Amino acid sequence: MKDNAINVMKLNVLDAHDRLLEIKKKESITISQGAEDCLKKNPLSLALQEKSPYIYMFAHPRTEPDGNGKRMFWQPRLTKPKAQTNSYLFRAISKSDSIEICWLLPSEDTWGQNKKGNVAENELVEWSINMYKYKKKELEEPHPDDLPEARMKTIYHEVVSSIKTKKWQPKQGFLEAF
Repeated sequence: MKDNAINVMKLNVLDAHDRLLEIKKKESITISQGAEDCLKKNPLSLALQEKSPYIYMFAHPRTEPDGNGKRMFWQPRLTKPKAQTNSYLFRAISKSDSIEICWLLPSEDTWGQNKKGNVAENELVEWSINMYKYKKKELEEPHPDDLPEARMKTIYHEVVSSIKTKKWQPKQGFLEAF
């Protein structure tokens, strides 16, 4: 073989497709498990569910300090946050398994991968991207059944008060946010 020859790797299309399906399945399971853990195990989420008929679960992946992996952070809350790339938002009915997807926004550099006709096509991700690009205010509007702001503030204060009296201690800086 010549020094300037190009090595060609043969790919089996069916194997590549099977691998893609497996990656999508693992990613879906990871997000589903994260949402379930946030809903059923997170102390703040459980406290909010005691006082509110719903919660939002805001998720955003962050790169590990060593730069080799990503970790998903989950934040239970009563308000819908501003839409941002590289984030996922779910709305759950308290004390139930009912979860609604509000948006799935991957990092902007991967948006083209989810378009119709591509191997990684995802209709919900494509809808979320289009809403973010063209109707962001509509995407960020509160759900019709969201509590009034005054009631949400009362719930947050009640939850913070109950946390202060219990042994569970949130991470540093959490209570200062209220």
